[in-house]
Amino acid sequence: MKKSAIIGIGALLAICGVYMGIGVFYSSHYFPGTSINTIRCGNRTADYVEQRNKNKAEHYILTLTDRKKTQFCLMGKDFSYAYRPRGEEAAILKKQNAFLWPMAMFKKHNHTLSSEVTYDASALQATVDQLSLFQKEYIEQPVNAQIVIKDTEYELVPEVPGNDPIPTMVFEEIQKAVAQGQTSCVLGDECYRAPEVTAKDPVLQRTRENIEAYLAATIHYEIDGQDENLDREHILPMLSIAKDGNVRVNTEKVAAFVQYLASKYNTYGDRRSFKTTKGDTIEIGGGDYGWVISKSKEQEQILADLEGGKAVNREPMYEQRALHSGLEDIGDTYIEIDYTKQRLWYYENGKKKLTTKIVSGNLRQHNGSVDGIYKIVYKERNATLVGENYSSAVSFFMPFAYNIGIHDANWRSQFGGKIYKTAGSHGCVNIPPKKAKKLFEMVEKGTPVVAYYREKVELTNQAAQYSNAFSYVRKE
Repeated sequence: MKKSAIIGIGALLAICGVYMGIGVFYSSHYFPGTSINTIRCGNRTADYVEQRNKNKAEHYILTLTDRKKTQFCLMGKDFSYAYRPRGEEAAILKKQNAFLWPMAMFKKHNHTLSSEVTYDASALQATVDQLSLFQKEYIEQPVNAQIVIKDTEYELVPEVPGNDPIPTMVFEEIQKAVAQGQTSCVLGDECYRAPEVTAKDPVLQRTRENIEAYLAATIHYEIDGQDENLDREHILPMLSIAKDGNVRVNTEKVAAFVQYLASKYNTYGDRRSFKTTKGDTIEIGGGDYGWVISKSKEQEQILADLEGGKAVNREPMYEQRALHSGLEDIGDTYIEIDYTKQRLWYYENGKKKLTTKIVSGNLRQHNGSVDGIYKIVYKERNATLVGENYSSAVSFFMPFAYNIGIHDANWRSQFGGKIYKTAGSHGCVNIPPKKAKKLFEMVEKGTPVVAYYREKVELTNQAAQYSNAFSYVRKE
């Protein structure tokens, strides 16, 4: 046999020996590039992998991250965490065809073990229960989304998730991670109690629509010389939102607004500055003339207007009206009576139409005529005035306060001066018959009557009390 042939046969036998030797090696070792779970075990034995799993279990730590991004560590030793091999490492190796190693050398071989871990579930539960994420001071309760009314605006305040954990769900997530040998676990939304109402809740949308409907119901009050409105900035504070999202009108706040209207625009009995015919300005109050808002009717009408959801223009609901709208409600058509100077004037549209002397109530007999701001209540022809110990027939009677009025007095031959102090009437304003006729024909029902004294007087009679006279003094 030639030498070259012998060398070739020897080389072939050597290669076969190497091939067989490597094949024998990989019958007990994993191919290069092999990973089992996270363990790189190329050229390693099954025992190596098993021991690594045991060591890993012995030092097992689960890092738990909650909603606040706080991390908690659960030590495996606290709940007897251990690895239980089931021969899967050897089974993987057995399935490996050792003598195909040349084809396996440059491939990746990834495997997953289903081998179990063991742990003490009761001990794990106890460990979880001790976590500070369950402590009262750590927990922030979820807050429902809500619509909040602030002064003249409202806003939708989004829900606050909070971090109130559901113990059973938290334990379930942790137990799942432990059973799978995971080293980290992030608690999801399902592990926390959620707000019952979110910003997208249709109830809140309905609430916003209801609020806007009320805010559309503005009221412009038709009062001369005034710009009074019940608008958005007044309406919004009147609204309240119930737990069920329904919007209600707070009747107490509506009543407060009505009281504001009454306080501002009621002129009944108000003290006023009045420029007299003589040119000076006096202060006079009392009487029963003026505007009076009906609080009950106005409140009822506001509620109806708000429910209507539309802008309206209207007067306040009055229970008593004056001749002219606004705070300057006397106007320029009125009767002026100066008891001190014993004069009466009638003005129509700012022009003086009548002047006359008068005799007013007898001050000495405590029958002084009432002062204040009144109005002609009605007009009567051929009336008989009856009082205590007297009966007088008059042709023209124009009452303005209680049983006090202006009328003719044909039994008098003189008027004016100081007659009223000692020989005055029983309280009425006596004027000459011709003047009474003329005044009767000109004056209208409801015409304001401004009656005043220039000196200090004290009226104590019943008529002064009942008619709210400016100078009324209660008897002691």
